[in-house]
Amino acid sequence: MINNDKTITKKEAALYSPLTLAYLGDAVFELMVREKLVLRENAPNGKLHREAKGFVSAKAQSRFIRKILDKLTAEELHIYKRGRNANGVPPKNADPAEYSSATGLEALFGYLYLAGETARMEFLFEEGINDEKQNEKPDI
Repeated sequence: MINNDKTITKKEAALYSPLTLAYLGDAVFELMVREKLVLRENAPNGKLHREAKGFVSAKAQSRFIRKILDKLTAEELHIYKRGRNANGVPPKNADPAEYSSATGLEALFGYLYLAGETARMEFLFEEGINDEKQNEKPDI
């Protein structure tokens, strides 16, 4: 993961708008997925891209957050709900509820990244991925 030496406090990170947090969290989550795939296998980029799509779509992220919700602290749950309830406009092909849930997940990851909580972010990521493995989803 990118070394984030210029972290801010959790309180400062929580002041960002949920859609700004989601903007950053989208990139952070996708980078984590890509890193996991690349470290697993030196495969052609087309194959890696297809596998990554199975984890970074609104539908997949909505499933992912449901699997880790019970592991969130009250503070993290609050950030997730702020992101989920933000007034983002879903793409035409996305289910609005799944898109909102995915936006909440992205806001959470953006918040954790800004606050320098990379160990916590990685723990939650691994918990969601491990659950995916148990349910016979794409292996990463």
